[in-house]
Amino acid sequence: MASKVQFGSKIGLIAATVGSAVGLGNVWRFPAETQANGGAAFLLLYIGCVFLLGIPVMLAEFSLGRGKRSDASGVFKLLAPGKKWWIVGGVAIIASYLILSFYMVVAGWTLEYMWQSITGDLFAPVASNHGQSAIDVMDYQFHAKMQEYIVQDIKPLVMTYIMLAINLGILLMGVQKGIEKMSNILMPVLFVLLLVFAGVAMTFPKADEGLMFFLSPDFSKITPAVAVNALGQAFFSLSLGMGILITYSSYFPKETKLVRTAVTVSLLDLLVALMMGFIIFPAVKSFGLDGHGLEGATLVFVTLPEVFVQMPASQLWSILFFLLLLVAALTSTISLAEVSIAFMQDRFGMKRTSACLAVILPLFVLSSLCSLSQGSMSSLTIGGMTLFDFLDNFATNILLPLVAIFTCIYLGWFAPKGYFFNELTNNGSVAVRLYRPVLFVVRYLAPVLIAVILCTKLFS
Repeated sequence: MASKVQFGSKIGLIAATVGSAVGLGNVWRFPAETQANGGAAFLLLYIGCVFLLGIPVMLAEFSLGRGKRSDASGVFKLLAPGKKWWIVGGVAIIASYLILSFYMVVAGWTLEYMWQSITGDLFAPVASNHGQSAIDVMDYQFHAKMQEYIVQDIKPLVMTYIMLAINLGILLMGVQKGIEKMSNILMPVLFVLLLVFAGVAMTFPKADEGLMFFLSPDFSKITPAVAVNALGQAFFSLSLGMGILITYSSYFPKETKLVRTAVTVSLLDLLVALMMGFIIFPAVKSFGLDGHGLEGATLVFVTLPEVFVQMPASQLWSILFFLLLLVAALTSTISLAEVSIAFMQDRFGMKRTSACLAVILPLFVLSSLCSLSQGSMSSLTIGGMTLFDFLDNFATNILLPLVAIFTCIYLGWFAPKGYFFNELTNNGSVAVRLYRPVLFVVRYLAPVLIAVILCTKLFS
């Protein structure tokens, strides 16, 4: 049963789709990857990957969703009835749900840190060794706070459950009144907050050094490994292979210009990543935080609080930053959940309320296990990894590349003749001069390079 619901406006369509792509991958993963892979050299490769590969693969997913107006698995069933291509969409749905299960825990951490910023508890001192420098004391303090928090059982669970309830409330309101309305409010908030922080960062004492690292490329830093990491970041930050873009594009009106939409979404997604670079690198250079754990969760929950504590009005900036992070987390969790909700509605004919409950309620168990795997259940491991880390590694490093590869192979080689062209050109009514290069990327270049990412992740 095809989805009949649509986004109500062009602005809402763009806001929701950008919100589905913008997330913690832009806010913490991009700066960390840039730092680890040579700064501006990585940035150039990343931008190239977004335009040369990311946009063509996004167009492939858009054409599937808008063309058949169904869920990530249903589009393949409608295009290739009686064949096994629906498995590709099925894997995307599984991957997005597994990601959602641990992503919701991280969203709960973000909510906790915003609450601690509001109460001022985040900046309360903890015991440390005497004789340390001020930076080392702060580094110790915020590492201790983070470690102390995530290994608890009760408080992280409570915050995870609150985020689940918020997600359920928005999703129950539907695509237009829930997802689109939320995106119309939260995405402008996110961009305003980014602009404010970028403006403040430009006033830091060594902002020029940070910008030099971020914007002046040292081409000797470009290696095959850096190129692979840039490609992986481009695909991750655009939410490719998760079924999100197929699902959201099934809500696009038929007259939507897919190429313009893909370019707009990619540019705005790229803008968020760039603005985070303008914020992070002036901060770490100015406050002597080079080498102080600029990676993943540590960047957000340790390094940045160290910056805030050295700024006037520390509490205000901390509240605003974790609000920004919460917005990014919420737009991501909503879009991840919608992939499974659309599947429940289209495949089983569920009403939206029943589908939302069927998707969110099991997460109270699965996300709980992910949270507890950081604490009292940390000794229970899979392949030497906690459940949280295993799901992260399995879904993002294995399932997502597989989905992207087979989506490209199907659309490039097995889709009905003229299908991709007709979708990109709105049945010939829109001129798309770059159709042949896009088709070449989808057929040949993207599957090969994504396979390189997959093999690199598996054998590194």
